[in-house]
Amino acid sequence: MKAVVFDLDGTLIDSDGDIRAALNRLLTGQGLATLSHEAVKSMIGDGAKMLVERAFAARGAVARPEHLAAFLADYEANSAVETIAFPGIEDALARLQDDGYALGVCTNKPTAAARKILAALGLADYFAAITGGDATAWRKPDPRHLAATLDALGTHRAIMVGDHENDMAAARGLDIPAIFVSWGYGKATGTATADHATDLPEIIAALIED
Repeated sequence: MKAVVFDLDGTLIDSDGDIRAALNRLLTGQGLATLSHEAVKSMIGDGAKMLVERAFAARGAVARPEHLAAFLADYEANSAVETIAFPGIEDALARLQDDGYALGVCTNKPTAAARKILAALGLADYFAAITGGDATAWRKPDPRHLAATLDALGTHRAIMVGDHENDMAAARGLDIPAIFVSWGYGKATGTATADHATDLPEIIAALIED
């Protein structure tokens, strides 16, 4: 069996709007100034705890556990308001599924929020495994987080697709190819680069054959 594992935020979905809205509601509730689109984008990728800590630090404050809990509750309830799939993603997933790939998601986002968003966007049924940041003791860039997704898929003949150095590092840790997607939130160098979702099936096929 061959598999493709995707990151979520910045790879499959453009979720910055809903993340930023929940984060800014939290900040204003604490009497702190809101953060810009670009500022929040630069903070995404290492999980909710780190996101909240970075947001508070940017405003000269220290996040406490109750701030994280408040953010998670707000975001989970409002995680699919503005969030959309990136152009061409569903077509790429459908083609990969038709070509016989097992598909999975490995994200540092909490599992419940990840599943809720994918279901709301009509994408959940494409994925045989969804591993959130709270599903294991590890998070990307730790390769054991990605390995847990591959175990759930039943194969380690796989490719990682993501928009962040954490995704590329997790793949390197398992010695599997990684495709960096240029439309996301981060900067990284992978085995290959995709500039549009519709390019993914051809790039993946070439890497699997190698």
